[in-house]
Amino acid sequence: MKGFDFDFLKVSPTDIVDIILVALLIYYVYTLIRNTLAVNLLVGMFIITVFYWIVKALHMELLTAIIEKFMSVGIIALIVIFHPEIRRFLLLIGKNAFLQKNKAWWGYLFGRKEIERNNLTRIKPIIDACKSMKKTRTGALMVFVKFYDEQFFANSCELVDAKISKRLLESIFQKNSPLHDGAVVISENKIKSASCILPLTDNDQLPSQFGLRHRAGIGVSETTDAVAVIISEETGEISYAKQGRVRMNVSFGELEKLLNKDF
Repeated sequence: MKGFDFDFLKVSPTDIVDIILVALLIYYVYTLIRNTLAVNLLVGMFIITVFYWIVKALHMELLTAIIEKFMSVGIIALIVIFHPEIRRFLLLIGKNAFLQKNKAWWGYLFGRKEIERNNLTRIKPIIDACKSMKKTRTGALMVFVKFYDEQFFANSCELVDAKISKRLLESIFQKNSPLHDGAVVISENKIKSASCILPLTDNDQLPSQFGLRHRAGIGVSETTDAVAVIISEETGEISYAKQGRVRMNVSFGELEKLLNKDF
């Protein structure tokens, strides 16, 4: 009786390095598309692929031909669809962020509580500013982005690049401030820019009380991986927009948890 050949189970040092590099690549791609619309696009592509296998197995020639034509431009479609993610991935490499971001990765494994404490310290000035602006019914729009895209924001914003503080945020959104009419963009633990003009959402199902500030916050969350905190000038109500969806009447406790998770 012939024995089983287990040669295929032999793993060389090169194979181990190969597996580790692929795992790291998958991890970084995941961090780029996590909590973005790209995840939904990937799911849609997966469903189309599975559907293609099914219709091909059932010998449905017409449907198979149509899907094959669609998939024949797959590489070009991927580049167009995932252009923002590819851009961020290249920026990540160019800034040598693989090494820098690993600090957060190691912290996740060995110091999660310390990271959460540091995050809450960074978030506190934002929460305090929101409390003050809610009380005075000062309209505000704060956008939080993981990667600050200078090309996207530079053309319509005033560069600030300052440390986050309660007084600075309140000053920017004061009605008499020349920078109050627009959004503040926060990234890398800094107020990067102010008075930003953002794309408005095309969603026509939003409540009628939503003005330009809410529509801009929802719009930027649809087209980028940003989240937006909106304070209504009429009611002082705080809203939180992410991936084109908006959560209304957010409490300060909820806002702290959301920012701690997404910021």
